[in-house]
Amino acid sequence: MTDIRTETVPLVDGSALRLTVAEPVSSVRGGIVVLHEARGVTDTVRGLVSGLAADGWLTVAPHLYHRDGADEVDGDDGQVQQQVDRLEGEQVMADTDTAFGWLADHDITSDRMGVIGFDLGGSVALLVAAKRTLGAAVTVAGEGIVETPSSGLPALVDAAPGLTCPWLGIYGEDTAGERDPEIEQLRDAAAKSEQATDLVVYPRTGYRFDADPDSAADAWQRTLNWFDSHLR
Repeated sequence: MTDIRTETVPLVDGSALRLTVAEPVSSVRGGIVVLHEARGVTDTVRGLVSGLAADGWLTVAPHLYHRDGADEVDGDDGQVQQQVDRLEGEQVMADTDTAFGWLADHDITSDRMGVIGFDLGGSVALLVAAKRTLGAAVTVAGEGIVETPSSGLPALVDAAPGLTCPWLGIYGEDTAGERDPEIEQLRDAAAKSEQATDLVVYPRTGYRFDADPDSAADAWQRTLNWFDSHLR
């Protein structure tokens, strides 16, 4: 894995956005923004940043909870949800734009920029891919498929028809081990965008990159292949 570091970027509202970044040790193929899960910038997120950089991508993860002075939420599910509910859609997009701007400052053009996120971050990744022009997007277990994941963010089925770039969705089965009908709604909504889309469903515990080894390895390889195919 590649070494990672944290940089701080001042924002126009007077706050400062922290960015966890990692650079490839060899030539740079393009740039990827990593959007963190509901608990913040966890070890899993840092591992993803490092792993993508090891594959040749200049990688940056904005700390979306920076206005509350938080990097990672260390509490129960209720505390995590309270933190998620404080997010405002415009601020999230502004922070993501800052991360893309950081990539642009490092000579990465928009067609060579991608975005990926876990659960909350996976939801935001799809929303970003519907509102901004970039090369490719990946959503891992994005929440809020038919109901908004946060008061400041729309439901994914409402945003997916507006996708502006190729999108890969990685999901797991529901608690009963069956395919969630909401996932099929998301598949249909994404298809309306007329972009290249794919939605893969794994056994419930297997889709995360830190879960079941075989399924996680397959999901990781699909992600790398997706960026390799579309960020050129």
